[in-house]
Formats: sequence, structure tokens, C-alpha cells
Amino acid sequence: MARDRLFTLNAMMDQGVIPVFYHADPAVCVGVIQACANGGAKCVEFTHRGDFAAEVFLEVTQHFAKADPTVVMGVGSIVDAPTAALYLANGANFVVGPLLNPEVARLCNRRMIPYSPGCATPSEIGQAHELGCEIVKMFPGGSVGGPDFVKAVLGPMPWTRIMPTGGVDVTEESLKPWFDAGIVACGMGSNLITKALLDAGDYAGLEARVAETVARVRAIRGR
Repeated sequence: MARDRLFTLNAMMDQGVIPVFYHADPAVCVGVIQACANGGAKCVEFTHRGDFAAEVFLEVTQHFAKADPTVVMGVGSIVDAPTAALYLANGANFVVGPLLNPEVARLCNRRMIPYSPGCATPSEIGQAHELGCEIVKMFPGGSVGGPDFVKAVLGPMPWTRIMPTGGVDVTEESLKPWFDAGIVACGMGSNLITKALLDAGDYAGLEARVAETVARVRAIRGR
């Protein structure tokens, strides 16, 4: 399942919305991730949360390696290199974290895997650039400063590619200020994969919601 680094980065930026999801049941994960892929969001961030999360991830990646190889599985909530290495061995094609860890950056660079660390200041973003991170995760997006923070960073550092997670919703009113400010993608968890859809097992409804959100982002970018 290993993919070219540039392919993964371009795929993340092209779809614009990265679904962020975790569930302890591999069958539920498969249903959710396939719905996201069918809706146009083939790059999915599986968060490292819960007991035996790495084992769940392995089972899911093995499923998609056969059932739908177009799915690009990444892992989130990574704070240290040993955990990142475990997920890389289990098929992760990109790594996301709530913080910046130089050891994780070096590990991912050695394996040519994209790493998006959580950054909340220009200094952290600059350090991430030095460590070879193409897309930085702005976290927590809404609390750090929202679209105004993005604009402020891109002024002196226009080469920065920012992906906020937290504080982004599926509506045009939420998405437009972010993309107008210059983000390349956004991570979205329960605002996209809602509890109501999960509880109902409504994968068709989730596919439609993802497709609408991806289309909304493309329309905003096209203006």
C-alpha cells in the first residue's frame, strides 16, 4: 500500500477535506472509510485512540489493500516516533500529529512519508519546514486564531501549506473563510462523520454528506 510521497500530498490537497475518524470496530471503520472514499475523500486519517487502535488500523488497511486500493490510509494523533513506526509498518501513507516532534519528522522523511505536525505559532511552523514538512496541521484550528491566523502567517511565509483541524464545519459559511484565507485542506471529524449517521449505520447518507462537502470546497476554490 506504500505510495509515492508527492502522490499522497497532492491527493490530500486535491480533495481538500480529510475525514478524521476512529472506531474500535474494524467493520464500522471499513463502512465509514468506504463511504468517504465513494464520496470523493479517498485520503482518510485514522486517529490513534482507544485500546488496540494499531491492530484495528492494520485490519482495515489489509481490507482496503484488496477491496479498494484507491483508499489512502493515514494515521493521526501521533506524538512519538515509536508509535509512528508501528503505523508505518501497518501501512500508513501519511502521519498527522497534534504537536511537532522532530523524531517523527526524521522517521517519516527516511521512509518518504508525509508528516503533518500540529503547529500553533509561526516559530513551530518554521521548525516544521526545516524538518521537511510540506503541510502543517494548524491545531487547534479554531482556538489558534482561525482564518485570520492563516492570513497572518501566509503574509511573511507565503510558501506555507496549512491544514486546520478543529473549528471547521461542512457549511459554506465555515469553509469559505478558511479557503479564502489560503488553507490547502482541512481535517474534519464529527462535523463531517456525525454521531447520528454513525448510530444509524447510514453509510449512504455519509457518502452523500462527504460528496457535498468535497464539491462545496471545489466550488469555493473555483470562485
